[in-house]
Amino acid sequence: MLSAELDYTIEIPDQPCGIQENSQGVKEAGTRQPLVILLGWGGCTDKNLAKYSAIYHKRGCIVIRYTAPWHMVFFSESLGIPSLRVLAQKLLELLFDYEIEKEPLLFHVFSNAGVMLYRYVLELLQTHRRFCHLRVVGTIFDSGPGDSNLVGAVRALAAILEHRSAMLRLMLLVAFALVAILFHILLAPLTSLFHTHFYDRLLDADSRWPELYLYSRADEVVMARDVERMVEARLAHQVLVRSVDFVSSAHVSHLRDFPTYYTSLCVNFMHSCIHC
Repeated sequence: MLSAELDYTIEIPDQPCGIQENSQGVKEAGTRQPLVILLGWGGCTDKNLAKYSAIYHKRGCIVIRYTAPWHMVFFSESLGIPSLRVLAQKLLELLFDYEIEKEPLLFHVFSNAGVMLYRYVLELLQTHRRFCHLRVVGTIFDSGPGDSNLVGAVRALAAILEHRSAMLRLMLLVAFALVAILFHILLAPLTSLFHTHFYDRLLDADSRWPELYLYSRADEVVMARDVERMVEARLAHQVLVRSVDFVSSAHVSHLRDFPTYYTSLCVNFMHSCIHC
């Protein structure tokens, strides 16, 4: 199985996806819940993602959690090497391995690391014969996508390398900065001939299912203006889009700072996608 090498977690609810609890806590038959795929931010742990997974799992959803390796996110993509495409294919193969490929799909994508992987998922859904029949009903973007914010990317990588030795951390940060400057600034016209930046790819994506953008003007990793530009572009493509600016919460910290509001936004969006 292609998916055998993925370091993922899958949670399958005890009760069938079509059984829900009403406001009085009574179980009743309802609309089939989507299968939710969480794509984590760079350096996040499964424990981090489990907090988001709980939002959906307790409501009867099958949930798959996966985070791409940070070195692929920061270095392979910066060099224009599409290694994340292989991981995206393995992730979609999981649906067939567990025989859940007919379930409606909801993606919950975190930061640019999640978006980079999601970009290849979109491409596979459109070009791969086995995946073109998968049914996506919506996507939630948390703290992304952002467009070429070198300072923010260095901050994110520094946070990932926090517990590494000072010398190794400095070497990796300098190497990343040099690669980013070389390939995305100095050689950008040449690089664009063989590799389209994930942000540009999403601006004109062919997907038409609803999208929810959760971001904050206080985010120092992904600029709010980048998210807002993406929202405008998707609206111009006649996509049903909603965006929420949490104003004060830091990068991928909206659930931590506003747990009730964040949860309600995700749950209401999920229900609206199913009924859309």
